[in-house]
Order: sequence, then C-alpha cells, then structure tokens
Amino acid sequence: MENISEMVNTSVEVIGELRPNFDTILTDEALLFFKKVHDKFQSTRKDLLLERKVKQEEIDNGYFPNFLSSTIDVRSKTWTVNPVPHDLQDRRVEITGPVDRKMIINALNSGVKVFMADFEDSNSPTWGNIINGQINLRDAANKTISFYNDKKDKHYTLNENVATLMVRPRGWHLEEKNVLIDGQPVSASLFDFCLYFYHNANSLINNGSGPYFYLPKLESHREARLWNDIFVYAQEYLNIPIGTIKATVLIETILAAFEMDEILYELRNHSAGLNCGRWDYIFSFIKKFRNHSEFILPNRSAITMDRHFLNSYVKLLINTCHKRKAHAMGGMAAQIPIKNDEAENYIALNKVKIDKEREANAGHDGTWIAHPGLSKIAIDAFDSVMDGPHQYDVLNDIEISEEDLLKVPDGEITESGLRDNIKVGLQYTEAWLRGNGCVPLYNLMEDAATAEISRSQLWQWIKHRANLNDGTKITKELYLNLLSDELKQIKKEIGANNFDNGKFDLAVTLFNSMIFNEEFDDFLTLPAYEHI
Repeated sequence: MENISEMVNTSVEVIGELRPNFDTILTDEALLFFKKVHDKFQSTRKDLLLERKVKQEEIDNGYFPNFLSSTIDVRSKTWTVNPVPHDLQDRRVEITGPVDRKMIINALNSGVKVFMADFEDSNSPTWGNIINGQINLRDAANKTISFYNDKKDKHYTLNENVATLMVRPRGWHLEEKNVLIDGQPVSASLFDFCLYFYHNANSLINNGSGPYFYLPKLESHREARLWNDIFVYAQEYLNIPIGTIKATVLIETILAAFEMDEILYELRNHSAGLNCGRWDYIFSFIKKFRNHSEFILPNRSAITMDRHFLNSYVKLLINTCHKRKAHAMGGMAAQIPIKNDEAENYIALNKVKIDKEREANAGHDGTWIAHPGLSKIAIDAFDSVMDGPHQYDVLNDIEISEEDLLKVPDGEITESGLRDNIKVGLQYTEAWLRGNGCVPLYNLMEDAATAEISRSQLWQWIKHRANLNDGTKITKELYLNLLSDELKQIKKEIGANNFDNGKFDLAVTLFNSMIFNEEFDDFLTLPAYEHI
C-alpha cells in the first residue's frame, strides 16, 4: 500500500479541492489504475485528435467524407456482434440526465428500461459535479443511494425494480484540468471511465448487471478501436472476463456515419449497438462543412428528422445495426411536460408521440427521453410495434449513398430563427457557466448540443453573409442589434435579480467571441471550461 501511495503521489497530481468524501473516489488504488491506463493509451488519443484536424483540412479543401475503400471487407462480410446481457436485451425506452443525486434516483425509478447517467453534454463539468457524480454513481451501483430534500422534507430512495444503469464519459477532445500527470491536464474520457469502472465493475456484476457505457462524439473506427483496447486492458486489470463491458456508440458526427459497420466491428466483443445522436449530428454537419457556402442550413427548427440527410442517416444506422444483430437506438425527445397550460402541454406531448411512433415504425429498438413524464408515451409507441425485445428483423430495402448523407436541406432563415439561436445559445451558455448542463428552456430540456447548433449556425450565417427570407443580409451588426433586444427580453423573463446575479456578461463575451472568430471553435465547452 505504501508503494502504491508513493507511486501515485509522485505521478498523479490532484489539484482540485478535496471536499468531504472525495477521498473515497480518489483513492490511491483507483488513481494508480487511471495512471496505468493513461500511460498506455494517452499518446494514441493525442494522435487521433491530430487526425481529426487533418480530416478537417481535407474537408476544407473540398475532399468530402465517403465510405472507406480500405475497409470494404468489413462492410461486405457476414459477422455479428456478441450478444448483450439479459438486462440490456430490451431497451425500448431510455432516460438520460446528468449525474445529480436526486436525478439519478428519479431516473432509475422512472419505469423505463435504461438510465444513461451523463458526465458529458447534459453535465457542466465542474470539479464538484464530476467527483460528486462518481460518488452518486457508486452508491447507485451499490443500490444504497438515497437523498433527503430538507426544503420539501422528502426522502428519495430506490425502488425494488430499477432501470439498468449506463454511463457516458466525456468525449475524447475534453480534458480534466483538476488532475495532472507530468504537469499536464489528463483526458476527461479516461478519467471518467477509469474511476467509474474501477469502483463499480465488481459490484455491478455481483448485482446481476455490468459496467455499461455510452461513447460520445467518435469520428472514426480507429477511435472506437482505442476504446476497445482500453476495455480489454481494464477487464484484464480487474480479472474480469473480456466482453463484460458493453458500450453503445453515439453516431453523432457526420464522419462516424460513414464508418458505422467499422465501429461496430472494432467493438464487436463489447458492442451494445449504435444510437442516433441527432442533435450533435446536426451540429457536426454544420461544423465539418462550415467553410463551404453551399452547406448553409436553414432555421434550426426546420431541420427535422424527415429531411433527406437525416432520414438517410436513420435508415443506414438501422440497417447496419440489424445486419450485425445490434441495437439501433433512436434519438432524444427534448420536450418536457408543461404545467398550467393544458393546450400547450397537449401539443408538446403529441410531438413526442409522433416522434416516438416514427422511430418505432422505422425499426429502432429503443429511444431516448429527457423527462420521466414522457415515459408512458414512449413505451406505448414501442409496445405498439414490438412483440419482443428488439426489431432485428427490420431491414430497410434501400442503399444509402454518400450523396444521401450529404444532401443539404433547403429552407428559410428567418429573423425569428436567428433570435431563437441567440436566446437559447446564450442562456444555455450562462447556465453551463454556473454549473448546470441540463437546462429547461422554452419547454424543452436542452443540453450542450442545442447550444452548439445555435452558435455554429450564427457563425456560419455571418461568415457566408446568408440572407434572411426578406432579403436582409445576416451581418455582425444585425446580430449585435438582435442580441441587445434578446438580452432585454431574457432579463424581463427571468427577472432582474436573477439576470444581474447570473453570468450573462461572461456568457455574452464567450458567445460573441465564438461567433466572430475567424477560426471556428470546435466545441463551445472548450473555451467555456476555462471559466468553471
């Protein structure tokens, strides 16, 4: 034990505040495991992030994504992924949310099949949120989690039957600045994964489940291969059978859409399918083709799942997964129940009903919701078409081409759409800076993906001087005029006290810099992370 302590203390520097109970997560043994994973895989991660930059330069120069000729054998040959365990076989409805203690309990008790606890897009990665999240998940995995709300004098505990727990670590591009190795911030992906896996793998297995993950923002099968190598190493380290870890990959980048087969193949011993991460997918579409004026997208509200490029992506994902006997998961319903307005609530819930019925009828094996109040609607939609735990027999009789995935949707850009992007993107950024990554705005539960779409569209429209539907050019000056209006409206909506005591000045500074920068910031959360 002394040798472990000496090794950790000389190589892993925790500079974040050590609050009560943090030491139960940041143990010498857990940090030693993390250090070994870091040393073995960090250089590959760095290389893959450099490959992203090279790929972006190719796209900027007009070399657009396509299906890889080097992996045609993987796509053409017959193979399937390994079967998933019993508690991941039926995933018809999954709920997602940040790693907040009360939210974890409510989500696990919500009556759906799976809860994805999120360190990524719906979580603002303050040091407190990250380590408290690990504490909360440890207690959830042990089935000892509870919460007392003293204001309501209400206790929250787990039901006897709860949803299966999955965890989404942060993406490859993010770092954890509160932990240093060799004086440098560490990979947030590896940090989140290692702490959760080390502390919980055995207790999850003993409770009849396992260490299950969602993997965000992958851009290639080589990035999936890195995760697979890490899984093998981690299982060997804890003497757990290879294949115990299961992971669903979010196909939420346009580049990953061209490598779905390959991503499943790399993870075939650990795969739990693919998911249509549709909001980040739209953001990726804008981001990757940002320097090409022919890829200007219309109002965010007009980019619906029936648009050709999104419908093609859905069909390709379902076909790819079902051919490989893997789950094809649908996307998020961001709506939340609207209190005190029966008519608006009916409209919102009916949108969810239509969306979930579309996914079920398309052949998805399950879907996502953001609020427990939507669980029955989603369950009913999938129950109406699913006799068993999945729809592997559904295969779309269609070949999806490169042109299908890259077809730019037409439509108008309106002043209302411009204003929506300003007010939603700005308010989300402000909430994120205060430590809240899951934000109810205008009857939708928003995470970072919506803010990313909002600010990337504003950047794109201004850069290419796109026209509003009335012919007005979208310029920096127009944006600033509308921003002034929207700030006044936000202050009126939330109250002067909340506005003045918030972080709107910083949010405006950050938001404007990302919109006016000549070079596009790859992720909103990278510059914003410096301020939390």
